Amino acid sequence: MDEVEGRKRVGWRLGTLAPWAIAALALAAIVPVSSAVEASRQNDTYRQLDTLIDVFLRVREAYVEPVDDAKLIQGAINGMLASLDPHSTYLDARDTENMRSQTDGEYGGLGLTVTAEDGAVKVVSPTDETPAARAGIKAGDFITHLDGELIFGSSLNEAVDRMRGRPGTQIRLTVVRPGVQKPMDFTLTREIIRIRPVRFEARGNVGVIRVSSFNRQTGEAVRMGVSTLAKQIGPDLVGYVLDLRSNPGGLLDQAIEVADAFMTRGEIVSQRGRSRSDVERYFARGADLTGGLPVVVLIDEGSASAAEIVAGALQDHRRALVIGQRSFGKGSVQTLIPLSPETGLRLTTARYYTPAGRSVQEEGIVPDIVVPQLTDETRNDRPRVREADLRNHLIGERNADDRLVEDDGKPDPRFAETAEQLKARGITDFQLDYAVRMLARLDDRAPLATAEVRRGR
Repeated sequence: MDEVEGRKRVGWRLGTLAPWAIAALALAAIVPVSSAVEASRQNDTYRQLDTLIDVFLRVREAYVEPVDDAKLIQGAINGMLASLDPHSTYLDARDTENMRSQTDGEYGGLGLTVTAEDGAVKVVSPTDETPAARAGIKAGDFITHLDGELIFGSSLNEAVDRMRGRPGTQIRLTVVRPGVQKPMDFTLTREIIRIRPVRFEARGNVGVIRVSSFNRQTGEAVRMGVSTLAKQIGPDLVGYVLDLRSNPGGLLDQAIEVADAFMTRGEIVSQRGRSRSDVERYFARGADLTGGLPVVVLIDEGSASAAEIVAGALQDHRRALVIGQRSFGKGSVQTLIPLSPETGLRLTTARYYTPAGRSVQEEGIVPDIVVPQLTDETRNDRPRVREADLRNHLIGERNADDRLVEDDGKPDPRFAETAEQLKARGITDFQLDYAVRMLARLDDRAPLATAEVRRGR
């Protein structure tokens, strides 16, 4: 950051201010006045800072109970960032450690990704093979009570802290699920959550790679999955399904590595900041590990951020067919700015764009083929929350719609079966089964046995 000289403003009651306030005022005073308009803006800023300090002093001196200065300051910071967008946040020491454990791939708890919505704790997604997932908690559920105590109105950090704890101890969650009349109780046993971001299996002559998150292990694990399935299935391998459903995203470099594993050349993603010149582009390095075999990418409304980068890149380069449901639509870039050894600022600094220049923000990735999840009987009763539904979300740029086929409003005969009929045929995941059969039809040497599953990692 360049330093420029400015003039000190007189009239502040410096003797009554905490050091943080003096520092804030000093920062406000170093911006040069370059015009009458800028001078007017400066004066407005000074008046608003006056108001902020007045409120702080009045609350500290007159509130019905003593209030810790640090609590007031952090509340002001959180309020400032919350007014920007849903993803810009202040990270205290606890938040920084939580984020580090998530990206490293191991943390303690129940295996839930949650967010705050109008004072309630809402489930974004349960992590595969964790207490929450095994108990049947679903995306879109609202957690209302912990051990019988109402948590509505509590901060998200307070709720998360209570759900975490010593492995082996139990906690009871009361959940309200849209479409279900009565609240449901789940008793879960805490355990060490070791996030395995990638799992893979052979289904007949198709390799299925499930990516549940993008942490530091993801790129390497996907490469291992591709090579292991190639050896496991052998020359009969006809293609891969890359399952990115309910993947909340993660590290950008890992998304680039995953897309690169299926591409030989071309741009993967670009990010564009506030200035027109602030553009960064990321490219494939020329090593398609699949040897050019067909790829189908599965997405849904829970596929966000890094997952959308991968899906958008493979879709734009016609490297994969994307099927499922329209994705979440988080196309913004958060930069971690350290403020101290233990604290930081996660600030939205840019937007993501696919190789064809499509903005991911708000609109998300639209599948080439929309395939409903017919085997989830409660799906239609649960709200589909996307980026566009979040308060203060960034407005996306509308992308040109080059689709020539219009919906005639008639039921699609491909998706006419009920959940009961599908389960009677042994199909428990219709979207995955549809993707596998789509690839298997490319090989007429042997019929696909859906039940034949050779599990990998």
